[in-house]
Amino acid sequence: MGARGKDPQGVEDHSIHFQSDGLALSPAEYARLLARLAENDKIAADEFSRHGVVTQLEERIAAMLGKEAALFLPSGTLANHLALRLLARRGRRVLVQRESHIHNDAGDCVQELSGLTLIPLAPERATFGLAEAAAEVTRAEDGRVATPVGAISIESPVRRVGGEVFDFTEMQRIAAFAREQGIGLHLDGARLFLAHPYTGIAPQTYAALFDTVYVSLYKYFNAAGGAVLAGSRHLLDNLHHQRRMFGGALRQAWPYAAVALHYLDGFGERFGHAAAAAENLFAALRAHGRCEIVRSATATNVTRLRVRGADAARLPERLLEHGVAIRPALHAAAEGAEFELFTNETILRRPVAETIKAFVKALGSV
Repeated sequence: MGARGKDPQGVEDHSIHFQSDGLALSPAEYARLLARLAENDKIAADEFSRHGVVTQLEERIAAMLGKEAALFLPSGTLANHLALRLLARRGRRVLVQRESHIHNDAGDCVQELSGLTLIPLAPERATFGLAEAAAEVTRAEDGRVATPVGAISIESPVRRVGGEVFDFTEMQRIAAFAREQGIGLHLDGARLFLAHPYTGIAPQTYAALFDTVYVSLYKYFNAAGGAVLAGSRHLLDNLHHQRRMFGGALRQAWPYAAVALHYLDGFGERFGHAAAAAENLFAALRAHGRCEIVRSATATNVTRLRVRGADAARLPERLLEHGVAIRPALHAAAEGAEFELFTNETILRRPVAETIKAFVKALGSV
């Protein structure tokens, strides 16, 4: 983000939140930003989600992921769905994580609309191993009626497992196995770009293992909505027809594309600073007598904060007095409460020492 006290729009704002991956722009902030981009950058409008700034965004993200082509889509649900339709050629079964978005939050769309069958693996875990995947592939083909696996979809980071990343070594092994078997590979990388400060692995390195990769535009690139699906040119060249068939060819998508393109610039560096600032905050909270920080070794920007004391659930209202917003407690009991904190760029709006002081004061008053 920009200078202290200013967000990337140049608007004075010292407020910090730990409620989501992105800036959570208000309608007024979003409208002001769009007006400024239209005035200064001369946004080229699209036509039914084709050409103009939408094409600029597609080309930029394709290059960042090391892919030949990319396509704007109105939602991650549709991006994942169309990717699996493209890839499941060898068979109609698709291996997924049980905790993945496509398995939990898409209303069985691939089953209902595309005749695919999702096979869930790794309950309550981010990672399934090669042995699990290979066993399911063999089982599907050795049954009385062969039902081959046509695609494997991996989400990483996995929001439903505390933002943990899929083990990269297992990912590489599974990718090599899938290539040998002719099985398509899709990466639900909605939060892929924010994982780099935690893993040290570039988005392009992840993307190289997969045929298709989806990236969200709203989670941390702060667009009002939208997604981009990247892959090879021969896979995506005519996919805009299916986008339209599913009702996804928005009349104009430039208000999404222009904002996402704006926040793409310098995001990796900014988020790296945000992750470092958050770690300084968590170190201070670990040292506080009332607090416990809970993070797995594979966590990204999601952190659990446990606060001891019967009044711990009041922490959000106390923090608001100091310009810091967090979500209500996940769990609250007589002995304490547990909160989920999401690291995002707003932490850079003031020196981290001030944020630490805000938490200390709030903890002292609950």
